[in-house]
Amino acid sequence: MAQRPTAGGPTIGVRRVYDPVDPDDGLRVLVDRLWPRGITKADARLDDWAKELTPSTELRRALHGGTLTEAEFRTRYRAELDSPTAESARTALLTRAGTGHVTLLTAVRDPSHSHVPVLIAYLTENA
Repeated sequence: MAQRPTAGGPTIGVRRVYDPVDPDDGLRVLVDRLWPRGITKADARLDDWAKELTPSTELRRALHGGTLTEAEFRTRYRAELDSPTAESARTALLTRAGTGHVTLLTAVRDPSHSHVPVLIAYLTENA
């Protein structure tokens, strides 16, 4: 997934947590609610784990269980991102990143078909 600049904020990129660390990753933030299988915390080399910015367990299960369409998922996830807890996590993340680079890390095989594009749009719009 391409890097996406935010207005006056950081550039945001996406990689799989299993990919080798790149010197250009900048701030490395895991954006999955569950810890990825088969990787240690030391190997992940995270700067942060933003669980508060991930879909709730209920929402994630509904999407994977087929009881929600992708459009319904996006709408409900955006509503979750508008919560005070998520807003606080967003502010902390963007403040910590400044105008540098943030790499959002996920275990999903295809980040473009996950919660990550919704999160990037949210971060970009609220930078």
